[in-house]
Amino acid sequence: MVFKTSQLPPLPKKPANLVFLWLGLLLIFVGLVIVHLEISFTTLLWGFSDIFEYLGRYRSPNFTDLVKYLGLMGQTLAIALWGTVLAFVISVIFTPLAAKNISPHPLIYRTVRELLTFLLALPDLVLALIFVAALGLGPLPGVLALGLHTSGFLTKFFSESMERVNPGIYEAINATGANFLQVVMFAAWPSILQEVVGYTLYIFDRNVRVATVLGLVGAGGIGLELNANLRFFQYDQAGALILIIIITIVAIDYLSALLRSKLS
Repeated sequence: MVFKTSQLPPLPKKPANLVFLWLGLLLIFVGLVIVHLEISFTTLLWGFSDIFEYLGRYRSPNFTDLVKYLGLMGQTLAIALWGTVLAFVISVIFTPLAAKNISPHPLIYRTVRELLTFLLALPDLVLALIFVAALGLGPLPGVLALGLHTSGFLTKFFSESMERVNPGIYEAINATGANFLQVVMFAAWPSILQEVVGYTLYIFDRNVRVATVLGLVGAGGIGLELNANLRFFQYDQAGALILIIIITIVAIDYLSALLRSKLS
């Protein structure tokens, strides 16, 4: 069948070219940021020169005490590891109570959720300062700070994963007369095992970075030594410590990504 030209539907309108509109909005936004923050380009230019001059002080790292530095890096990794272990243990206890679809009572669910909000609201640095003041310098305050703060993350991640599990799995276990603990052990945790491993690796990767920063406030590890070198203007030794930290973090990030890809 041949259609006449007059019977064909009209062509859709050509889409409007909004490039200039978005560019104009972007310029307005940048202008508002500059005015609101009182940014001075002259100050920025001078600041860049000062930054390069400061970074130049680290161009000759001193690895004379390499064995000591590696030992401190090992302590930092231990802080991150045991902080992750503590967070994992806490999350195993509270996750089933924070999952809305299997929590034994709405009051328990709401109480645990509010506790998670409290743990997530307290930064690692604040917790580390509190524990350093209470327990003194050393790795223990760092472990406790990381463990408590990141337990909020793990519990939140795990509980949301349990809430996404197919309800039929829970119904099948409940149909056998299983109690709450049996539902958790034989339905909830096995269903999210892959997410558990992936999220735990992610938290450990994150804790290695944060453990270095916590050392700056006295929570042990290589950060404590780095802070001491910076305070006494020993930039050559500080440069060596920074290089060790960067190499370690990059290596752990690569290994963690490799493990997560294997698991997925």
